[in-house]
Amino acid sequence: MRYDYRFRTGGYSYFFPKAVKWLLISNTAIWLLTFFAVRAGSMGFYIFALSPIAVLRHFAIWQLFTYMFLHDPFGFGHILFNMLMLWMFGMDLERDWGTRKFLKYYFLCGVGAGICDVVVNALVGTLNTRTIGASGAIYGLLLAFGMLYPDRIVLMSFLFPIKAKYFVMIMGAIAFLSSLGSAGSGVSNVAHLGGMLFGFAYLRMRFVRLETGNLIEKYQNWKMQRAKKKFQVYMRKHGRGGPWVN
Repeated sequence: MRYDYRFRTGGYSYFFPKAVKWLLISNTAIWLLTFFAVRAGSMGFYIFALSPIAVLRHFAIWQLFTYMFLHDPFGFGHILFNMLMLWMFGMDLERDWGTRKFLKYYFLCGVGAGICDVVVNALVGTLNTRTIGASGAIYGLLLAFGMLYPDRIVLMSFLFPIKAKYFVMIMGAIAFLSSLGSAGSGVSNVAHLGGMLFGFAYLRMRFVRLETGNLIEKYQNWKMQRAKKKFQVYMRKHGRGGPWVN
């Protein structure tokens, strides 16, 4: 899938487009609040984590959104990795799509990842788990970056240069293999895969709409040219015009 540059927009700062900037700020601020809350002995923020039993039995649908803004308050690695990935892969996507389309895709992947997590946990009978983090949405961004800029060089593990398309394949394979034996790991690889799957479905549908729109446009242009030729023939037959008719 190649990117259609008709969607490129301008007017964004180079390093921090609007949506990426505020996602970075909000995620970091909420992490700091939970960090100090935990050290003060409060665990009340877990009501905003994604709990399958809460979603299915108590209709806490809002958790499908709020869980994306929570990260592990007991360490820096979770929030640091996700925010670096958001910055690295989100900048170009937002500059090309625009803020509105970027946020739509980001939350679609995040909510989709949450839905996959709830469904899989319900199927295997682990309804009391809790999921936090923006990883599902981040993996969706990673997939989009690999599909739209397949030959762009990125740094795997921030050290090894590799083409984006291969990086996406490796990360997807790791998430898939990890999901086969991730029970009790504390990492929702199902959510990672869910974010990528929802992102892929959205991008394919968008690509099909673009192709369909192009075909319709070509057909309409063909009809217009055909009607113009018929009109020119009619005018020449009746001696009312010449080749100048347009």
